[in-house]
Amino acid sequence: MATLKEVQSKIVSVKKTRQITSAMKMVATSRLRGSQLRMEAFEPYASKFAEVLGSIAGKSGEDASPLLVPREEVKKVALILCTSDRGLCGGFNNSLIAKAEKLIESELAGKDVSIICFGKRGRDWAKKSPSPIEAEYLGVVGGNIDFSVASTSGQKMIDSFLDGAVDEVYLIYSQFENMAKQIPTLKQVLPIPSLADVVGEAEEVAAEEGEFLPEHICEPSSDALLGEMLPKNIFIQIYDALLQTSTSEHAARMRAMENATKACEDMVNELQTIFNKTRQAGITSDLMDIVGGAEALKG
Repeated sequence: MATLKEVQSKIVSVKKTRQITSAMKMVATSRLRGSQLRMEAFEPYASKFAEVLGSIAGKSGEDASPLLVPREEVKKVALILCTSDRGLCGGFNNSLIAKAEKLIESELAGKDVSIICFGKRGRDWAKKSPSPIEAEYLGVVGGNIDFSVASTSGQKMIDSFLDGAVDEVYLIYSQFENMAKQIPTLKQVLPIPSLADVVGEAEEVAAEEGEFLPEHICEPSSDALLGEMLPKNIFIQIYDALLQTSTSEHAARMRAMENATKACEDMVNELQTIFNKTRQAGITSDLMDIVGGAEALKG
């Protein structure tokens, strides 16, 4: 049985850990609020852009842009993986990495896969995987994300696709549903599946707002405008994925630190019970010694 000093030392250690996890929870809550505000502020722009793009796509043909044309044979695939730079957020990063591993082992089996990493956790995993790292962006997710990061990485993917260096591009990120639910999501970025999907997505956005997809007068032609807007749509998808992943990371860390704080409180209560029992046993033993000594003197 542990001594009183050992139990008391464990209680002090767990209380210090509880202070740390409680402070980290407060920091994560503060960062979550800022990240969620940025994500919500970007939604109106993304919705309006999807609305205009869907209207123009309805007037254009499937050959309006080379970004719409799929390859006859897919050999080289680029995978954009969005993870966090730091840990202590539960199974957040593991779920995203598991999503990437499953995709590579199943749908992309036998193809040359290169990885574009947003975040150190994804980069560390990619270093151990057989797939080469094409680019890495560290210190992006979790902070104040600049749109230029999404446009720069997206333009590189577009150039690689147009040059034939890449046949398909996929994006894996964490979609923020609420404080308790973040969903690892897979999305095909290039080639853009079809104009019907673009129009359908815009109609869904309009339906959610209780509106109809409006008609827009195009100047110049709808094909010319579509050729300019489709690359920007890719930038928006990457930027939105980074915002969603950043918000999901802070929510996951806040929940993980909350659970850790509760676990520390439970451990303190258990250790306090052990301390009291150990102290009571020690007092009882001392009393027995005193009584035994007194009886011996009487004899």
